[in-house]
Amino acid sequence: MEYSPPPLFKQGASARVKVVFFSMVAIMILVIDARLQTLNLVRQIMGSALYPLQMVALMPRDIIIGAGDYFSQVTTLEKENEALRHAQVLAAMTIQQGQQLLSENNRLRQLLATTARVQVKSVMGEILYDARDAFTRRIILNRGMQHGVSLGQPVIDDLGVVGQVTRVFPMTSEVTLLTDKDQVIPVQVARNGLRSVVYGRGQNSNLELRMPPNADIKADDLLVTSGIDGVYPPGLSVARVMQVENKSSNTFERIACVPVAGTDRHKHVLILLAETHIQPRPADDDTQPKKINRKVTRDSAEPVVKPREVAP
Repeated sequence: MEYSPPPLFKQGASARVKVVFFSMVAIMILVIDARLQTLNLVRQIMGSALYPLQMVALMPRDIIIGAGDYFSQVTTLEKENEALRHAQVLAAMTIQQGQQLLSENNRLRQLLATTARVQVKSVMGEILYDARDAFTRRIILNRGMQHGVSLGQPVIDDLGVVGQVTRVFPMTSEVTLLTDKDQVIPVQVARNGLRSVVYGRGQNSNLELRMPPNADIKADDLLVTSGIDGVYPPGLSVARVMQVENKSSNTFERIACVPVAGTDRHKHVLILLAETHIQPRPADDDTQPKKINRKVTRDSAEPVVKPREVAP
């Protein structure tokens, strides 16, 4: 069987001549295009025709790059989300602390205004903690003998009377609140000047006022210090009448009152550095702390004031 070259190589010019010819044609086309820009239209048409094929060819690469970007973005977003949550918690805590500081600042301003109103030398104290005795109503302040605090001095806030100093240490002092079951304070009704005394009710956090039957006292009447005990300056707000119980079988009307001041709403109080006369305890009990207060007999309409001593 005989093999012969294809017809293209049997006739015409040789392959070398054809290569040289077509190379010269290509060079001429390049020169003409560079000089005259005649093939721009052809190039644009070819680029438009080949664009879909280019996109199909680049699709695997784009899928791989897109998948990598997706997972990296998910990781980045998770980190940013965690950082934003942490920043949100810190911002919320900062806002709460700012609100507390603003409230405390307003309270201190009110205390300073109270100092200007009360014509008695005073010292500001901060409440450290409540006393451990569950059967008494007492607090511990960060002011003591080194700051001029002594037994029997009254303690107030910007709203009214808080209590009385019943124990003093060099750097701290103990204050018995008005709501303590052993506390008694002479008061008068601000509306009509009617005088009486209020008693603490212990854990109830309220006060009790006893008045003769048919006394001119109404709900929401304001009770202020009368000043007859020589301990509390007159005119300080003590409590507000909440409820009047009128029973004909009782010698006195039992009137429930709500204290105006309260240590549960703030941390700072004023200690009035008033001079008090403390009577010594008997010799067999000198180690116990002393407190000055006034005791009123509960079987008379007009209070009878006499010194009394209360164990801490």
